[in-house]
Amino acid sequence: MPSEKKLMRGSDTLAEAAVRAGCRFFSGYPITPQNELPEYLSWRLPQAGGTFIQAESELSAINMVLGAAATGARALTSSSSPGVSLKQEGISYLAGQELPAVVANMMRGGPGLGNIAASAADYFQATRGGGHGDYRTPVLAPAGCQELAELTFLAFDLADKYRTPVMLLGDGLIGQVMEPVVFPDPIDPADLPPKDYILDGCAGRAPRAIFSMLLGQQGELYKHNLHLQEKYEQITADEQRWEENLTEDADIIAVAYGTASRIAMSAVEELRAEGVKAGLFRPITLWPYPKQALRKLAQGGVKVAVFELSAGQMVEDVMLSVGERAEIHFYGIPGGVIPTPADVIDFLRSALKGDGKVGRRVEI
Repeated sequence: MPSEKKLMRGSDTLAEAAVRAGCRFFSGYPITPQNELPEYLSWRLPQAGGTFIQAESELSAINMVLGAAATGARALTSSSSPGVSLKQEGISYLAGQELPAVVANMMRGGPGLGNIAASAADYFQATRGGGHGDYRTPVLAPAGCQELAELTFLAFDLADKYRTPVMLLGDGLIGQVMEPVVFPDPIDPADLPPKDYILDGCAGRAPRAIFSMLLGQQGELYKHNLHLQEKYEQITADEQRWEENLTEDADIIAVAYGTASRIAMSAVEELRAEGVKAGLFRPITLWPYPKQALRKLAQGGVKVAVFELSAGQMVEDVMLSVGERAEIHFYGIPGGVIPTPADVIDFLRSALKGDGKVGRRVEI
C-alpha cells in the first residue's frame, strides 16, 4: 500500500525518504539553510534503529560516513555549499575506495561564506568531481518535494549499484518549501543485496580489507583509474535522466534545472498561452548530463535559452551538447537572487528576437 500524502518541508522530505530508503547512518555539521534535515534525523533515525551523529566538523562528518559505508551501511551526510567544499577530500576518498554514500547539498549563495539564499552556483563542484583526482559522482537535481523523495531512493540505489558517492543537489528554496509528498514504500535494510566487500569482522573466514588508496607500486593506481573510468562510462551510458515539456513544436527551448526549472516552466506556460511556441528541457541528472537528448532537440532552427541561478555553469554542458546546431542564449542570476517568471519571459522573448536586451548570446 502506498503511503498517505503528507505536507512536508523539502529538507524533512529528504530526511524521511532516506530513512525509508534504508539509510541507517547520518553524520553532519550544522549549516543554514539545511539545518532542518539533520534536526529531523536526530530523532527519526534513532527511532528507526539507526545512528545519528552531529560531528565536530564537516571533515569529521564525511570521514564518519566513509567508515559507515565500509561496514555496509547506507550512509548519508548533508550540508550547504561551503560545508560541501570542506567534504571534498572525503568524497574523493569514497570514490577512490569505491564506497557507496549519499551527499545532499542544499546550495546557498557564494562564493565564500556568501548568504543563505537559494543559489545554484555549485554545479561545477558537483559535476566535475569537486575534489582531487580523476573521479565523477552521479548528481541528481530534484525540482520539488515529491521528486526529492523519489530521487533520494534512487540516490541510495545508484550508490550501491556502482559503489560510488552520489550527490543530491538542491538549494535553499527546495530545502524550505512545503509541498504534499507521497513516499515510496519503505525498504528494510535486511532485504538489501549483500555486499561482499565490507568490513564485518573475520571470525571463521579470511579477513577482508577495503581497497587501499596507497597504490603506488607497479602501475596499480593507473589500473585502478582505468577501472574507475570504465565504471563512469557505464554510468554515462545507462543513467541519464531528463524531462521534456512542450518541446515537440517549440521555436525556443528553455534549459533549466532545480528551482530555476520551475520558474522557467511558468514562463513557458505563459508564453504558450500567448501563442509563442516555447518549451522546457530539464536535466534531472546533471552528471551524467543528458547530452544526446538535448542535442536531438537542438535542430531545425530551434533556439536554446539557458536559465540558471548562477553566473553561468550548466551553460557549458549545454554548449558541449548542442555545439553549433542551434543559437544558445544565456540568462544567469548569481548571489542567491530569485527572478520572477516575468523576468524569464523577457529573456525568452529577447532570445527569440535576438536583440540581446536580456541575457546574452553564447558564441561557440
